[in-house]
Amino acid sequence: MYAIVEIAGHQFKVEKDQKVFVNRLATEEGKQVSFDNVLLLADGDKVTVGAPAITGAQVGAKVLKHLKGDKVIVFKKKRRKGYRVKNGHRQSLTEILIENIVASGAKPAAKAEKAAPAKEVKKAEKKAAPAKKAEPKAEAKKATPKKSTAKADDLKKIEGAGPKAAEALVNAGFDTFAKVAKAKPEALSAVLSEASSRLAHIVTDTWPKQAKLAADGKWDELKELQDKLDGGIEK
Repeated sequence: MYAIVEIAGHQFKVEKDQKVFVNRLATEEGKQVSFDNVLLLADGDKVTVGAPAITGAQVGAKVLKHLKGDKVIVFKKKRRKGYRVKNGHRQSLTEILIENIVASGAKPAAKAEKAAPAKEVKKAEKKAAPAKKAEPKAEAKKATPKKSTAKADDLKKIEGAGPKAAEALVNAGFDTFAKVAKAKPEALSAVLSEASSRLAHIVTDTWPKQAKLAADGKWDELKELQDKLDGGIEK
């Protein structure tokens, strides 16, 4: 039995007890992880195709270790222009062991755990709202000036952070360089992974350091640092 599953923005054909190298996951070594976006299941002659994913299907795996792939050299040259640029890149990877493939009946545990607290918070807010009937107008008046004055920083100035990654950070509350500077790389990676599986492979190790320089207005030092980076990763 094998399955085709999407992991960190890429599709893999996996079987039980198979080791797979995927883009870096925001999960600690030795912990279990599950993937619900199963696109195809094949058990002998029986083949099930999702539309796009198969409801109830799940692939369970264990994170073995985090590592970096082989170095790739990127060399650019323009004839008769004297232009030559040579960069190296090592992709951040995670080695996982496929432990089981469930064809149906699996519950998306990770999504359920995240959704439950949000519902409880909304219920608590609805119950608490009637007790404060005299203050909503005053709160609204105080809140409106903050929206006009508080503007999100241009987080795309951080090397390695594109428009989608910057949008995910702002939606999660990291809307300024100062807030990103105080955050841990693991927390930023978790925000990207929750926003989209296509952002899960992005390495955020240097983002707080870059954001600190930007927040302090040290743009020259930031430029020097970014010249040494490749996609936000130190060479």
